[in-house]
Amino acid sequence: MKQVILVTGASSGIGAAAAKELAAQGAIVYGAARRVERIPEGVLPLKMDLADEASVKAGVERILQEQGRIDVLVNNAGYGYFGPIETVTLEEARRQVEVNVFGLAALTQLVIPSMRERGYGRIVNVASVAGHSVLYFGGWYNVSKFAVEAFSDALRMELQPFGVKVVIIEPGAIRTEWGPIAASHLRESSQGTAYAQPGENFAANIEQTYSSEKLFSKPEVVSRAVVKAVNARRPRTRYRVGMGAGFMVHAHTLLPTRWWDAMMRMMGGKKFRLPKFLF
Repeated sequence: MKQVILVTGASSGIGAAAAKELAAQGAIVYGAARRVERIPEGVLPLKMDLADEASVKAGVERILQEQGRIDVLVNNAGYGYFGPIETVTLEEARRQVEVNVFGLAALTQLVIPSMRERGYGRIVNVASVAGHSVLYFGGWYNVSKFAVEAFSDALRMELQPFGVKVVIIEPGAIRTEWGPIAASHLRESSQGTAYAQPGENFAANIEQTYSSEKLFSKPEVVSRAVVKAVNARRPRTRYRVGMGAGFMVHAHTLLPTRWWDAMMRMMGGKKFRLPKFLF
């Protein structure tokens, strides 16, 4: 029987690559996104906005009506809003957490009952190394990704007795639209404030590093980990993949806190460039 899979954020980057690869293997894949015109060929488009609970509910109901079940949920959708804690509006901070955490949680709650009743299912949550290591000007984004890690760990323990497996994917530096968007948000939130200069410097450094082909992994590196998590009989609880993923987590754990802070603040310097040895 073909697996029925729902992938969120399937209009670009990691989500599009994962949805395309899973569909190529013969699965029935629904790609959820706001811009359904960008869903890859071979993937069933599903219009969904994680910030709109009615949209999420309607999407799940459609799949259950058409297929009778959802075997796998890949929670990939999310975005990064960078900026100083002082100047990012609480409205924007709430939206960041709403999409990256509560939207993911609402969708997960809707698919759990049928998985639990059948004694089979798999939930793959795409988190980030930013769920372990705090980035300069990444406060609210880090809050959301730390939350996804905790949510996933709790969910794994709760669903294990019902045959539902929960897997976390932790990407490092991946070449997607995320970087330029985060840089744009950082400029927007720091311009005209006490953080304007380091904010502009860091935004420029993000854009400069994203222009280098050597410092970032392709989305397919992460999509392959997603496919492994979906297909493995006994998947790992975590897949940490992509440039710098291991270094970031281990350095944040092992370095004295003030050293980490200093290294992050260096990214707000005019001439800072990510050293190649990190990758």
